[in-house]
Amino acid sequence: QVQLVESGGGLVQAGGSLRLSCAASGRTFSRYAMGWFRQALGKEREFVATISWSGGYTYYADSVKGRFTISRDNAKNTLYLQMNSLKPEDTAVYYCASDTVPFNRGEVRTLSRFDYWGQGTQVTVSS
Repeated sequence: QVQLVESGGGLVQAGGSLRLSCAASGRTFSRYAMGWFRQALGKEREFVATISWSGGYTYYADSVKGRFTISRDNAKNTLYLQMNSLKPEDTAVYYCASDTVPFNRGEVRTLSRFDYWGQGTQVTVSS
């Protein structure tokens, strides 16, 4: 049973920072690309960032490029999202997800490509 558990969300003022974590179990974490997605109230879930199975490739949505950093620690089976210079429009529930196919670079960002999802963590940025 694959489990992904996000943590680190919370309330922060605009311009502040948060670091999200996603602890993985039940699958060989290091073989799979991983991604972060988010869903604001009343909107569709959207791509934020992905990282290859090795950590050597990363991809970002234009809206977060230069402010967010995705990383992973395969020894700890943990995925991270460092979020800096947060804006009110970053307010959403953030989800981590695992690619369906092992050893990919993570360049595919469509939701259907990811077969396991966490329960989400709320990030609220006040103005």
